[in-house]
Amino acid sequence: MAANLGGQPIFILKEGSQRTRGRDAQSSNIAAAKAVAGAVRTTLGPKGMDKMLVDTIGDVVITNDGVTILKEMDIEHPAAKMMVEVAKTQDDEVGDGTTTAVVVAGELLKRAEDLLEQDVHPTVIAHGYRLAADKAQELIKDIAIEVKADDVEMLGKIADTAMTGKGAEAAKEKLCDLVVRSVTMVADEDNTVDTDFIKIEKKVGGTIDDSEIIEGVVIDKERVHPGMPKLVENAKILLLNAPVEYKKTEVDAEISITSPDQLQMFLDEEEKMIKAIVEKIIASGANVLVCQKGIDDIAQHYLAKAGILAIRRVKKSDMTKLSRATGASVVSSIDAIEESELGASGRVEEKKVSGEEMIFVTECINPKAVTLIVRGGTEHVVDELDRALEDALRVVSVAVEDKKFVAGGGAPEVEMSLRLREYAATVGGRAQLAIEAFAAALEIIPRTLAENAGLDPIDMLVELRSEHEAGRKTAGLDVFDAKPTDMLVAGVIEPMRVKTQAIASAAEAAVMILRIDDVIASSGAGAGPSPEEMAAMGGMGGMGGMGGMPPGMM
Repeated sequence: MAANLGGQPIFILKEGSQRTRGRDAQSSNIAAAKAVAGAVRTTLGPKGMDKMLVDTIGDVVITNDGVTILKEMDIEHPAAKMMVEVAKTQDDEVGDGTTTAVVVAGELLKRAEDLLEQDVHPTVIAHGYRLAADKAQELIKDIAIEVKADDVEMLGKIADTAMTGKGAEAAKEKLCDLVVRSVTMVADEDNTVDTDFIKIEKKVGGTIDDSEIIEGVVIDKERVHPGMPKLVENAKILLLNAPVEYKKTEVDAEISITSPDQLQMFLDEEEKMIKAIVEKIIASGANVLVCQKGIDDIAQHYLAKAGILAIRRVKKSDMTKLSRATGASVVSSIDAIEESELGASGRVEEKKVSGEEMIFVTECINPKAVTLIVRGGTEHVVDELDRALEDALRVVSVAVEDKKFVAGGGAPEVEMSLRLREYAATVGGRAQLAIEAFAAALEIIPRTLAENAGLDPIDMLVELRSEHEAGRKTAGLDVFDAKPTDMLVAGVIEPMRVKTQAIASAAEAAVMILRIDDVIASSGAGAGPSPEEMAAMGGMGGMGGMGGMPPGMM
């Protein structure tokens, strides 16, 4: 970038910097965002395909989950990174609908590109998109249906929809039951659900059907000493965040020992100190010790003699879950150990699961923390099941909190598209064009569902529109029977927040990318490919083209 004063060029930017302006910058950013949307588009819906992602060290991830795909892909283009942020936000807020959010954002930009070619100003498009997004939020709230927090059947259907197409079909009924039971167990009185209290333990071996729910906490640890009991009934549990070892000095101190008997006295004193610590634990009445730090060898011996089951180096998150499940307080000092700090559970037992020892803390009075043990034939199956369960747990908890759901299968998108077209006519002016573009963009969801199922997208869209024009608001695409169906009857339903969040974040990302008219990339930064390279990439299909991207793109 140079300014020319009196024939003498003055360089403002560092050598090697790139600057792309105006339409070129917009084209480049829009093409990058569309490429990201294209990468995940084929995974949408019950008949979506999976992606195999191989990282630099050869680790393989096979998944259908939009946000996982985008996190694993090594994306460099700044506009493409914004699309990844859309998926991450959707995942953080709702847990599902990540592919939907990215695909809608990509389509909004594609439609905006057509308007830019008709010389509609980006600010006008941005204004129209904001109006349309606000109106869409209202429309979703109008078509949303109430669900009660204790309506197990409906919550099961919501979990089912979230898990469909994610490799969990074989034992979907069982998994849906596990998800709904675990969410209803950890829900508080005010219907808030913290899914952190639902722990998922993955174990390779057995089949998906062997997955189970444990009303309590399962810790992937074993007893510290073989002389300790394997089973403790009517357990009094002490949660300790302090090492069961002799205290070391905070400052550097030296002890000079001049004779062997002094050394023996020193060692005896050390043992006495440890014995005193163990006696404090025994005196509290605890028969199970869960320690976040280490337990000395001598202490292990004394604890085993006292018949106390002890485990050490337990994660902080597990300590929090145990505290909630058993009612114990986490004690941070040996001197603060009292009987009132202990928690209770009916049974603490060490069991073998897939050849590994694990500690089961069960039969708690009020298990507000539960564990799901997920089993599967291979590591990749278990990992994908874990992702499917995470999505299902989040959407069910969101439905319990908001008490609202909408039909799935593209039904809300077609309904909103029709209503937004009616709304556009009332706005008038150039903003009307942007609102109509927004309405058309929403139809990418039913269109993609049809394409991924090998159906004719145009025929399906026409049929869906006629159903909605006839007033059937919950008509969505049944990809198995290839016809529009009432999604409420079919049991394909999603929490309202999946849709509101997806549309809000997709619209925000599209508007932000549209408003950029100048990209100044310093030397060494990913300035992105040129418009010519982007045009050459325009026809690439899904992930297939990702490998051939210019260096600035990925």
